[in-house]
Amino acid sequence: MSTPLGDKVRELRKAKGYTLDKLAELAESSKSYIWELENKNPPRPSADKVAKIAAVLGVTADYLIDPTDTMKVEDATDAVFFRNYQKMDPATKDKIRRMAKLIGEGE
Repeated sequence: MSTPLGDKVRELRKAKGYTLDKLAELAESSKSYIWELENKNPPRPSADKVAKIAAVLGVTADYLIDPTDTMKVEDATDAVFFRNYQKMDPATKDKIRRMAKLIGEGE
């Protein structure tokens, strides 16, 4: 029996093209732990491990563990990007805006 947490981890993992082994390696976890998160109902997943998995998948731990957060994967990834963007210095933000404009003009 999967959980909202497991469903999100599986969806994000597959969207990134990661195998269970690859996600486990990147998140400093074990393949069996990732499999259990995706497929079982663990009573209390480790906050540290969920945070590492979330970081590797490009979302927040809050997004993964909140069963009411049904935001699409793309939107969750964008939200993390924007939070990181807000912390950047003005010069870096300006570079990103200019790059985005160039990319948009190429389409």
